[in-house]
Amino acid sequence: MSPITSAPDSTSTAGLQSFAAVDRFLKEISGDARRPGYVLLGDEAFLFERARRGVLQALAPGDLRDFCLHDLDLAETSIFEALDLAQTPSLMAPFQVLFLRNVKTLYGRGQKKEEFAAIDDYFRRPNPQALLLFVADHIRLPQDLRTMDMQDKDRAERIRETLGDVCGVVELQRVSEEDAVRWVLREAEAQSIKFGDDAARELVDSLNAEMLMLASEVNKLLLYAQAQSASTVELGDVETMVSAARQRSLYDLTDAISLKDAPRAVALLQGLLNASEEGEDAAIGHIFMLAKTFRQMLVLNERQVKDQRAMWQVLWPGFRVAPFAADALIAQARRYRDRSELTRALQLIAKADLELRSSPADKRLVLERLVLRLSSRRPTDLAAA
Repeated sequence: MSPITSAPDSTSTAGLQSFAAVDRFLKEISGDARRPGYVLLGDEAFLFERARRGVLQALAPGDLRDFCLHDLDLAETSIFEALDLAQTPSLMAPFQVLFLRNVKTLYGRGQKKEEFAAIDDYFRRPNPQALLLFVADHIRLPQDLRTMDMQDKDRAERIRETLGDVCGVVELQRVSEEDAVRWVLREAEAQSIKFGDDAARELVDSLNAEMLMLASEVNKLLLYAQAQSASTVELGDVETMVSAARQRSLYDLTDAISLKDAPRAVALLQGLLNASEEGEDAAIGHIFMLAKTFRQMLVLNERQVKDQRAMWQVLWPGFRVAPFAADALIAQARRYRDRSELTRALQLIAKADLELRSSPADKRLVLERLVLRLSSRRPTDLAAA
């Protein structure tokens, strides 16, 4: 049985509203209606990985991937260089795919008139053998857009008013709990194992419908059922296999980081990696959870939250923490002097995420360097990180 995390498209998502935008996008890029550029809008990492994998399967064959796939960070590569690369035909591959991260740099200080003029000029005469994908994962799109943060709403509107004029916009909203439950049931059915309704509900609830973690845990439960020659995953299996231990270890890690205890933080990271069946392949999942936890701390720090009652008021549904970790996370957030420290930490995490997605030789080393930088008592030079 192949790991779910390596083949998330094996499960039918027909009729699941949370997956509809990505499904339409993948159908479009595989046909004649493909546009020369798209914005992947939202921070739902599981849907992003699903979209990315579909793009690569359709347009970047494995034997040509080294020549036709470009992962670029707009904080390090100018949009002018990226557009020039897209416009230049490749001698080694018939098609080019460019993922452009850190889209928020296009909306920083200054009007960026030259940058957007270059973008408009490119899309008037785009290279038909290239696809540009702008990754706007600095914006959170909740399942219910009426609960969207006002700052994220403004950011999304600016993107639609600019890049949305020349690109398709694919909204990566958070997966609803109901769709997450249905996805679990279908994933099990696809592998000829029945997942009990109550077991699926308990699993989704315990992981707050976080799809990256959910996919990993479903995979472990199905492998466990197969090893036991069982045809069904029951509620007891979920309670036995999916405990709070993994989350507790994560909060222990962020506790050590916030205390600037680098040796303990690295030791806890090693424990997390060694305890995971995916080993270093679980690195992206760990990065995702670190990013989420630091974003939670940023909100708590900005709102000066001092108790659980205030916490539940400022953290919206789907962005809340496990009850056992509430007090610990509040204490961790208060250890940071101001938002600049937490913002810097999130920038370091984003750089590590980009490095992991660029297929480094040693994913474990990328995580270790990140944890050491996060735990350092001296500010890290982001340019050198």
